[in-house]
Amino acid sequence: MSGDEISTRLRQAVMKPLDLMAAKLGHDFSRVGSGSKTRGKFFFKPEELSDRIRLLKELVPQEVALTVCAAEEVCRHRLQLLGYTIDYGSEIDWHTDAVHGKRAPLKPAYKIRYLDFDEVGDHKVTWELNRHQHLVTLAKAWRFADERRFLSELLNQWYSWQRSNPYPLGINWSSSLEVALRSLSWLWVANLLAPSDPVPENFRSDLVAGLGLHGRHIECYLSRYFSPNTHLLGEAVALLFIGAGCPELEPAERWKITGWELVLEAAERQVRSDGVYFEQALHYHVYAVDLFLHARILAANAGLAIPLAFDAVIERMLEVIESISQAGPAEGFGDDDGGRLFNPQRNRSEHMTDPLALGAALYGRAQISSAAPLTEESIWLLGKRATEPVAEHKRPLGSKAFEAGGIYVMVSPSPSPQLMAIDAGPQGIGRCGHGHADALSVRLSVSGHRCLIDSGTGAYVCDTGDRNLFRGTAAHNTLRVDGQDQAVADGYFAWREPAHAECERWVKGDSFDFLAANHRGYRRLVDPVLHRRFIFNGKDGLWLVRDACEGHALHRLETFWHFAEEISLVQDDDAVVAVCDSAIFLVLYCAPARLWQKQIASSFVSPAYGQKNIAPLLTTSASLHLPVECGTLLVTGQPDSRGRFSAAGGQQSRNVSAYRYETGTADHLFFFAQQPGTWSLEPWSSDAEFMYCRSEGGQITRLILVAGRWAKMSDTVLVSHSRSVERWEWARRAGAVTTSSSDQEALEHLLGNEHEALGRIG
Repeated sequence: MSGDEISTRLRQAVMKPLDLMAAKLGHDFSRVGSGSKTRGKFFFKPEELSDRIRLLKELVPQEVALTVCAAEEVCRHRLQLLGYTIDYGSEIDWHTDAVHGKRAPLKPAYKIRYLDFDEVGDHKVTWELNRHQHLVTLAKAWRFADERRFLSELLNQWYSWQRSNPYPLGINWSSSLEVALRSLSWLWVANLLAPSDPVPENFRSDLVAGLGLHGRHIECYLSRYFSPNTHLLGEAVALLFIGAGCPELEPAERWKITGWELVLEAAERQVRSDGVYFEQALHYHVYAVDLFLHARILAANAGLAIPLAFDAVIERMLEVIESISQAGPAEGFGDDDGGRLFNPQRNRSEHMTDPLALGAALYGRAQISSAAPLTEESIWLLGKRATEPVAEHKRPLGSKAFEAGGIYVMVSPSPSPQLMAIDAGPQGIGRCGHGHADALSVRLSVSGHRCLIDSGTGAYVCDTGDRNLFRGTAAHNTLRVDGQDQAVADGYFAWREPAHAECERWVKGDSFDFLAANHRGYRRLVDPVLHRRFIFNGKDGLWLVRDACEGHALHRLETFWHFAEEISLVQDDDAVVAVCDSAIFLVLYCAPARLWQKQIASSFVSPAYGQKNIAPLLTTSASLHLPVECGTLLVTGQPDSRGRFSAAGGQQSRNVSAYRYETGTADHLFFFAQQPGTWSLEPWSSDAEFMYCRSEGGQITRLILVAGRWAKMSDTVLVSHSRSVERWEWARRAGAVTTSSSDQEALEHLLGNEHEALGRIG
C-alpha cells in the first residue's frame, strides 16, 4: 500500500466507531451548515418540467403508460427488482432480502458482513430496494397522471425509510455506492416535484437534510482504495450531483468540484485506451458510460469545463457498444450487476444500447442514432435536443478489434447481417472480480437475433452455488480441459489465477476476418495445456472455429455451445441444426467427427440477475492424447443443401492441418500451418499461416493467404510475393476478378501474374 492508502484506510477505520459514538450521543449528521442561496442545477429547470412531460407523452407514450402501471404496483408494494417480482406486503421492511426470507441485523453498518448469505441473504436484493429508484417511478407517475395516491405513497415510503435506517446502523449504510445511488434517486424526486405540488413544506427541507447526510457519508467513505471502479465512479457522480443540486448545503461547492475531479480521473484510469471498461463486463461498461454521460450533461449545466479528452473517452466507450450491436442486441460478457442508473427495468442485454441515444444527441453521430431509438432517458436529460435530427456523420463500422480490452468483433453482411464477438484479452483488472472464466469464448448474432449467447450471471451471493456455475468455463462458448475452469476462483469476487488470454494475430480483410489467439489458463495442470483458437469469417455465412490443444498427456476436452432460449436443436446426420420459428438459424458441423462425441442437452441461462431459465446446449467432447485439435464449422442462414465437413485427406499432415466443407455447389478448403515455414498437403503447398480456397465446378473462385509469401497447387505457382504479407485476397465472381493485399507495393508487382496462374487452374 502507498502512504496515502494506509492513511485513508486508517482514517476511515477510526471514523466509523466515532460516528457510531457520536450518533449515540445525539449528534445530527445532517446539519451541514448553510451555503449559497442560488438555485440548484439539474437536467431541467422547474419551468421546463411541463415541456419535458409533453414531449414524453407525445414521443414515447408507451414508456409513460409503463411508468404509471409500475407505479400502481409500487403502491401495492409489489416491486420489480433485478430479475425478481417481490411482494413486500403491507409494510416494506427495508432490511430484508425478501427473495430468500433473510433480514440483515440492525447493527453498526461496518460490522455487517454483507457478503455472508447466512447473515443477510443476498445483499444485492436488499440494496436494490434501497436505491429508491421506485420512488422516482412514483414521482414520474405523479407528474404523468396527476394521481394524488402516487405522491402520498412516495412520501409515506420516504419517511418510513428514515425511521427504519438511523445513521449509521444497518446494511443500507454499509456501502458508499448504495448511499450514492440512493441520493441520486432523491435528487430526481426533488426535481420532479414542482414547487406548486401539494407537498408538505417540511418534506423539502427534510430531503435536503437527508442529502446532506448522504453527501457527508460519501465524502468520508469514498471507495478510493476499497473499490476504485464503478463504486468510486458512482460515489463521485453523487457528490457532483448533490453539490450542484443543493447549493444551500455548506459543503456543496467542495462536493461539486471533488466529484467532478474524481469523475475525470475515473475516465482516465478506469477505461482502456480502446474504450473498453476495465472490469471486462458489458453491463459494467454500460453502467460506467451511463455515469459518465449523466455527469457530463449535469457538469455542463453547472458551468463546469468539459475537457475534450473526457468526451473522447465517452465516444470510444460508445463505439464499443455500437460495434457489438451491429447485427442485433449486444450480447453480454462478464458479470451482470442487474442495476441501471436511470431505469432499473431496462437491465437486459437488449437494453444495453440505451446510451447510444444520449450519445447521438450529444455528439451528433448518425451511426449511433441509427443503432438506438429515442429513449425516455434522453428526453428527460436533454429535452427537445434529444429529438432533433442528427447531422449525417455515417461511417461504416464493420469488423473491429478492441485490442487493449481483448474484444474482437467480426461482421458478416451475407446472407444476412451476422456478428461474432470474441474474448481474447484480459479477464479484468487486479483480481478480475467481475470477469468470467470465458477466455476465447464467442457470441453470435444472426439477422438481429441472439444465437450463440453468454449464459449470464445468475446471482452474486446465495446458497445454491450459482456464482461459480455461471462464471465458470462451462457456461461459455469455449473449450474446457479435464472438467476444470480456465481460471481458479478465490471467493465470490476474485480469481487467484486468471486465464491470461492474448491475441496472436488479427487480420481484417476486405472479404474475410481472421483471428488467432490463446490462453494459458491450463498451463497450471500437471501436464500443462495451451489452448489456441483460430476463427475465420468468410463474410458469406461461413464461420470456422479451430481449437488446438498443445500438451502431451491424456486429457478430457469439451467444447460448449450455448444457444438462445427460443432456439431448438435437432441432430441431422453429422450436423446439428439450430431452428427458430421453423427457420434454420445455423448448421453446426464438427470434425474429425469420429473422435468427437456430440451431445444435445440443456443448461441454465440467466437473462437478468436472479433469473434462471433453461436453454439448449450442444457439447462436443473427447478424451485424447495431446496435441489434438477440433474444427467446428458454423453455417448461418438457410443453406441450399446440407454439406459435408471433414478433416481434409482424413489424416492431418505433420506440418499442416486442413478442413474441407463440400456442398452440391462449392468446395471449401481451410489450411492451418502447424509451425512456421513451408507446408504441403497434396496437391497444395505454401508458407502461409492460414490459407483458404473455394472452388466451384472445378474452378477456383476465391483464394486467401494470411501471413504468407507464396502458394502452389501441384506444379502451378498461384501467387509468389517477394516478401511475406499479412493478407492477400483474390476472387472471381460473375467474370470479374478482384485482388487485395495488405502490401500495396507487392500487390502492384504481382498484378497480372496471379490472374494468369489462377486462370490456368480454372
